[in-house]
Amino acid sequence: MSFTSHPLQPSPAPNPRDPWTGDIAPVTGLPAGRPAGRGGFAPKVLMAMVFCTVLLAGVGLFLADIFGPSTVLWLGALAMVPLALCLLGLRWVDRWDPEPRTMLLLALLWGAGASVAGALLVGDTFTELFFNPAGRLDLDVFGAVIQAPVVEELAKGAGVLLVFWLNRAHFDGPIDGIVYGGMVGAGFAFTENILYFGSSYAQTGEPGDLASVFVLRGLFSPFAHVMFTAWTGFALGLCAVRGNRRRWPLYLAMGLLPAMFGHFLWNGGVGIFFDSFLSFYFLLQVPLFVASIVAVLLLQRAELRLTAQRLGEYQRAGWFTAAEVAMFATPAGRKAAKRWAAAHGRGALMKQFTRTAMELAGVRQRIAAGHGDGQDAARELALLHQSYRQRAQMLGGS
Repeated sequence: MSFTSHPLQPSPAPNPRDPWTGDIAPVTGLPAGRPAGRGGFAPKVLMAMVFCTVLLAGVGLFLADIFGPSTVLWLGALAMVPLALCLLGLRWVDRWDPEPRTMLLLALLWGAGASVAGALLVGDTFTELFFNPAGRLDLDVFGAVIQAPVVEELAKGAGVLLVFWLNRAHFDGPIDGIVYGGMVGAGFAFTENILYFGSSYAQTGEPGDLASVFVLRGLFSPFAHVMFTAWTGFALGLCAVRGNRRRWPLYLAMGLLPAMFGHFLWNGGVGIFFDSFLSFYFLLQVPLFVASIVAVLLLQRAELRLTAQRLGEYQRAGWFTAAEVAMFATPAGRKAAKRWAAAHGRGALMKQFTRTAMELAGVRQRIAAGHGDGQDAARELALLHQSYRQRAQMLGGS
């Protein structure tokens, strides 16, 4: 296949020049430094995943002891329905620059295991320290509107912070933070749903009560925990994009406060602010959900504009063409590229080429904003070489 047969790439291949020095850059081999790619099971990441898996197994045994192993299994299958809705929603949020699956899995495992275990272990201690029986709140209300928002958001926020530390190369903006925070929240909601489903069924033994809880939690508000913890991820994403990673405690607090407040509104809305569930749902839950979608859309548009700006610098240096920049940074370009790749059996190669370009945009943004380090410079050149080879493979069929 020749270059001219590529509808999005009519011009010859760009010269492999180092875009910042003008020197001819070799295209064989990678430079010294961090290798290009999406990353795998690094030792620290592997240790974190094992830790989360062990805690998830412990939580599973705890639930099995309460409800019975067979009950937990079918309740878990039921809880997969809202989990699937959350994962589909987060995939939509993450569609332009997908995060590494390893880190997404770690976030999900932390939410389902470590954060639930932490909330269960710390919850009673928190109540003993802060509950005042002589106050206005009874124990159940205190647990719903005070203990749960504080303890659960801290436990989930710790997981987002862990990914923030372990995944510096890809956790570099608000959208990334929303995705990782959402994954932690989705995992937490999955395990919590099993607990709520089991409790409603065990107390009455009536399937109708379980069905009501399933509809309210699994269908009416499956994204609640996703939205809460997304605030924490959003704040840490701002910390990353502004190059203030050493100030993470401040940004973490900035994210936890709205996460806790949103959790408080969600749990205390009916009875404190609203008289009925329907008024609470349509006057609070639905508007918050719509506002969250609008906010994500605005952030995605800003991310695409920044991608076009940074890849435009590579275009001027000769690494990409204008058509390729449009292909990576516009919805129409992405659709056209997918159609061309599917028609020529190059779907996987086009996906890799796009991921490399998006990583390049992120690395260039860190360097241009003064947030990069020596590893970013080496990674940038490695990714440039990688994109050059990927283009040749895609268009040459090798």
